[in-house]
Amino acid sequence: MQWRSLVVGLVVLRLSLSCLLWLVFGLGPSVSFGFNFHLGFNLHKLDLCREEKGDEAKGHPPAQPRSYLGLFQGKQDEYVRRYSSFPDSLKAKMKDMARDMFYFGYDNYMKYAFPKDELNPIDCEGRGPDVLNPSNININDVLGNYSLTLIDTLDTLLVLGNVTEFHKAVKLVIDTVSFDKDSTVQVFEANIRILGSLISAHILLTDPMHPFGEVTFENYDNELLHLAHDLAVRLLPAFENTNTGIPYPRVNLKTGVPPDSINETCTAGAGSLLVEFGILSRLIGDSTFEWVARRAVRALWKLRSNETGLLGNVVNIQTGQWVGKQSGLGAGIDSFYEYLLKSYILFGEKEDFRMFQSAYESIQNHLRRGRELCNEGEGDPPLYVNVNMFNGEIMNTWIDSLQAYFPGLQVLNGDVDNAICLHAFYYSIWKRFGALPERYNWQLQAPDVLFYPLRPELVESTYLLYQATKNPFYLHVGMDILQSLEKNAKVRCGYATLHHVVDKSKEDRMESFFLSETCKYLYLLFDEDNPLHKSDNKYIFTTEGHVVPIDQRFRERQWSDLGPCEDGTLSETRSAEWFHSNTTNCNRIPEERRYALPLKSVYMRQIDHMVGLF
Repeated sequence: MQWRSLVVGLVVLRLSLSCLLWLVFGLGPSVSFGFNFHLGFNLHKLDLCREEKGDEAKGHPPAQPRSYLGLFQGKQDEYVRRYSSFPDSLKAKMKDMARDMFYFGYDNYMKYAFPKDELNPIDCEGRGPDVLNPSNININDVLGNYSLTLIDTLDTLLVLGNVTEFHKAVKLVIDTVSFDKDSTVQVFEANIRILGSLISAHILLTDPMHPFGEVTFENYDNELLHLAHDLAVRLLPAFENTNTGIPYPRVNLKTGVPPDSINETCTAGAGSLLVEFGILSRLIGDSTFEWVARRAVRALWKLRSNETGLLGNVVNIQTGQWVGKQSGLGAGIDSFYEYLLKSYILFGEKEDFRMFQSAYESIQNHLRRGRELCNEGEGDPPLYVNVNMFNGEIMNTWIDSLQAYFPGLQVLNGDVDNAICLHAFYYSIWKRFGALPERYNWQLQAPDVLFYPLRPELVESTYLLYQATKNPFYLHVGMDILQSLEKNAKVRCGYATLHHVVDKSKEDRMESFFLSETCKYLYLLFDEDNPLHKSDNKYIFTTEGHVVPIDQRFRERQWSDLGPCEDGTLSETRSAEWFHSNTTNCNRIPEERRYALPLKSVYMRQIDHMVGLF
């Protein structure tokens, strides 16, 4: 196929240029593919020493070793010129552009697709479950015949300040949505997209402390909360009849777990229910939902490797055996880590914090490769790779686009330096393709899986890094993403999935998270005066980008126990130490770097080189 020839040609060209570069610098015939690993896959730091023979004999001092980073010196000023400032007028323009992007997709969904779940933006038609092909889980896991896109975007309307449309959308949901459907959906997707949005919108309607002003309307009688409760009850059968307490991956909203259901599920799917289920339990005073979600997290945690502390990505819910032994940060495991930390922030349960800190330490010890410091020293830039959960040995040489969420999680954990480096790597990939391929092979410097379904993870991390640093670099990143989406994904009635990030061919699908997350984070990035940013109250985003307050009432429960905790809990002292350490980590970024590039030019150029930008 044409694209295969193109990719092979790019790789051959890259090899040729690399050989030339190495020969020019006197490095002999060996070739680098960007990241340099011994066969044992320990990161290798290049030795660029070249002795000048005879110098010592002539009384001259021996030549100093040449730095590996010397390859990337020069032309640093191009990064400073491009990224070190961002005028207010341009920020206002980008804010308007992000708002227009959302409404182009939302208005066309309402015009051509509602009450179906999604918009086909090329044909301007609605899309629902694939009833003729029940095995089409790519569609049926997500689409439940319950107006998915409308529900998923409720709080985005408030973020954009459109109270009138928010009221209209809420009333449409109340009047038209029912979960009494013969639809088999993935528990994880129904939880984060539907349950989370209903809970978020209900809180924003009823919370007098929220930042959007008076947005409730007359005769609202907690209907969204009742819908959320109804959906959660229909998801509960997934937790029944499993030997481990880890839930089945799918349920039929009418009949429960299908008779032919598989016994395998991914770690993220089973272990990323606690935020939404926990908030629901604390809103209605029923511990059932939080209890089953927390039991699943504990069951997965108990199965981690004794040697590395890592978890795999696919598990058998009956035997507790790991079917997928890959441990990484992307698909199949990503939001498991995210929800350990966010659950602790929301609920204050120290058990969640203990698990997150232990998991983060294992990630740093076994997944992280590259130089020790992001902004200092020699060697390759930090990168998190996929390893075998039992021995930490690398399993493949690709990373996936979902992993781009991790810098945002590192910001929440106070590890801003590591967040800066990993984000810069993903941004360089975006600059090369104008999108993030679903999988990128860092060894071959080429995509392994070529589609891009308008995912939000890089935008999310960009937004959170800007909030942490206020560095204009991240506004430029957001602008690049906005302009790429306008250029490459915009079609007649919305924004389409990129089937191929190289030739920019498209698929006729606009997933709900594009409006719920991608557009929301882009808008917030450029809207400095958004009520969320001005509020005295603190908020957090769910893994689907839904706004929920960090509220004292979510740290209180009307039941005395959430079940046995096998490994004990943290002391109050350790909890206080974490908050102090977070503040210290955020503050240790030197003052001058808050007004310069977040990553030194030489390191930016190094990363650009390693993804094949030059």
